[in-house]
Amino acid sequence: MDTQLKYRQIIKQVLQNHAEYRSTIPDAYTSQVLFDDERGQYLVLDIGWNDDQYLHSTPIHLSLVNDKIWIQYDDTEEGIVTDLIDAGVSKNDIVLGFRHPKVRQYTGFAVA
Repeated sequence: MDTQLKYRQIIKQVLQNHAEYRSTIPDAYTSQVLFDDERGQYLVLDIGWNDDQYLHSTPIHLSLVNDKIWIQYDDTEEGIVTDLIDAGVSKNDIVLGFRHPKVRQYTGFAVA
């Protein structure tokens, strides 16, 4: 199977699981997944009301660039990288995009 196709499927499943979990939080917001296969962009979007506060945030943003999964933003407790590795993605195919390029070489993941 083509790496991009395989990683798209993994990303979609992992993000769908996160959105479903986030939506189980009582009296909170809804979580939606947004997929753009053409541009390789994948998001979880939290939207709704939490008491008197309107919430509109993106707790997870992943990009698929040149057969590598870039974690652009991750606001989860345990980290989305754990789920990606558990789903079969190699550390060599994960880039911590939110880390400065100068320190990526020390993370144990891909640098670009």
